[in-house]
Amino acid sequence: MSTETRTYSPVGRRGVRSVHRGGRPDAGAWFRLLDRDRRLLALLSEHKVFTTDQIAALEFASVRRAQDRLRKQREMGMLFAFRESLYGGGTSQTRHALGYAGARLIAAARAQTPPTPAKYALGLERLACSPMLGHRLGVNGFFAGLAARRNSAHRRDPVVPDSVDGLTQWWSERQCAEMFWTHASGEDQLHPDGYGCFEQDGRGVRFFLEYDTGTESLKTVTAKLADYQRFPTDRFGILLFSVHSARREAGLRTALARAFGTHGPGLVIATTSRDLTHPDGPAGPVWALWTAERGDAVPERLRLADLPERGPRIAHHTGTRQPCNEAAFDHDDPEIQNPFYPTQTRPTPPTSY
Repeated sequence: MSTETRTYSPVGRRGVRSVHRGGRPDAGAWFRLLDRDRRLLALLSEHKVFTTDQIAALEFASVRRAQDRLRKQREMGMLFAFRESLYGGGTSQTRHALGYAGARLIAAARAQTPPTPAKYALGLERLACSPMLGHRLGVNGFFAGLAARRNSAHRRDPVVPDSVDGLTQWWSERQCAEMFWTHASGEDQLHPDGYGCFEQDGRGVRFFLEYDTGTESLKTVTAKLADYQRFPTDRFGILLFSVHSARREAGLRTALARAFGTHGPGLVIATTSRDLTHPDGPAGPVWALWTAERGDAVPERLRLADLPERGPRIAHHTGTRQPCNEAAFDHDDPEIQNPFYPTQTRPTPPTSY
């Protein structure tokens, strides 16, 4: 694994590099950032890492423009960039995480205590060397593909005034674990790879995502449904399985039929294979509903927006600190909490690291 970082310190009029010292304000960089820069920093603060292509899809008209702007942000210390050495030569596409300067500014904007340099550097090293990095990038790529529909540079159809076409809620696994509990004691948390709301043509499909890379047995994958059965999943969304190949998808659908027989799990399930490429990505007609009656058969493929609607309808709100979350519901809203445990008090989630 090779890492590549660049730092930036402004040079004063006398040619002496200025140094940020404790107690001295250093917020000028925040005002040199564009709105899209701030959106990217906010996304990285929660979702941790993106590839150059993913960032280009989210915020830019081309990869070249993204590369130019990302280089400037690295020079300002806003981003930390690294690449993985590949067997046989060459490197992976550059991955981008929130740099220390960016983390300080995000903390300041949210009135939070900033991390210490040493602790933050250790976190970046763990991220870059994590065996789960590929999985995290895959999950983020899935959501970035949906969020990219809101990038006007990539739209193929005209924009309807006063409407949002695309991803309007994007929660990470951490956010899901804080919100979704399978038992009122707070001991059991639901751990999907992500939770989202996708809106198109007046429909809003809420979903939990299980992003499968083939490293787990199908028995282990289907066993995850026990958590979704203990949780009132149908009141909050449907369950999506994105798997790496058509063969894996066929195997998963057969395993589901074997596990549930003719009874069904009590929630809506749809599957797709990442072999199924479409210009609209995961928003396109690549999804197959699974039911106990159909078993492993795939009668048709549907757009994401044409899958069954489940969960609350949330009026869009502005001022959210996290991009792509206009339709996110409030953790403390009683109308949202009540479907979990109507007669019990929801536990207070632990403080996350």
